[in-house]
Amino acid sequence: MKAEVLKSILIFTDGACSGNPGPGGWGAVVVTPEGEVKELGGRDDETTNNRMEMLATISALKLIRNRKEKVFLYTDSTYVIRGITQWIWGWRKKGWVNGEGQAVANKEMWEHLFQLVMERGSEGKIEWLYSRGHIGTPGNERCDEIAVAFSQKKYVPLYEGPLLQYSIPIYDLPENTELPEMKPKTEKKQAYSYLSQVGGIVYRHSDWASCERRVKGQSGAKFKKAMSASDEGKILADWGLSVNTEIKE
Repeated sequence: MKAEVLKSILIFTDGACSGNPGPGGWGAVVVTPEGEVKELGGRDDETTNNRMEMLATISALKLIRNRKEKVFLYTDSTYVIRGITQWIWGWRKKGWVNGEGQAVANKEMWEHLFQLVMERGSEGKIEWLYSRGHIGTPGNERCDEIAVAFSQKKYVPLYEGPLLQYSIPIYDLPENTELPEMKPKTEKKQAYSYLSQVGGIVYRHSDWASCERRVKGQSGAKFKKAMSASDEGKILADWGLSVNTEIKE
């Protein structure tokens, strides 16, 4: 693949965020087939790591918008890779709602990235490649350095010039670019009951809706979800009641 990469545009991107959300930064390195390198970077005072990863990718692709060579893009963000190659088709079909029925986060950025990808067509195809972070891959390490510096408001000189004078061995590419397996979603444990206390009288509810109806608008009302029978006793104790307090159904 190395020979093909040399004839194509090579991109590394990375994002960083302190606090998530919090202050963040992003970095990218773009190398053209004719041997020119340009580093990019920026920051945001209040953002997330995912947004910084996306902004790095969007910024790099905007830079080469008018070039139609094939692109090899390395990122350590599984969010970016899976989002643009897998998830986005379902999101668009469902009106930007995810599998849980919630609005897709960062919709405007996904739309922008999707537009940039579609504009390239088959001629300017992008190979989305996973580069595991912090294992010594020069391109990834450099992007991380840029992103972290920007997130901390530290000055970092961005290189622009010939590859022959670039100090980073950018073509030392990772051998393994397979995406790690997705962690299975943990199922939410079913509540044992919902307790409500209004005027000193405690009721047990089988669902949150009925519990909410009882306490809504009631001054001094208390309510809590119990995960087991013993949990109910702890809740009563927290409310200053005896564990033998009658619970009405």
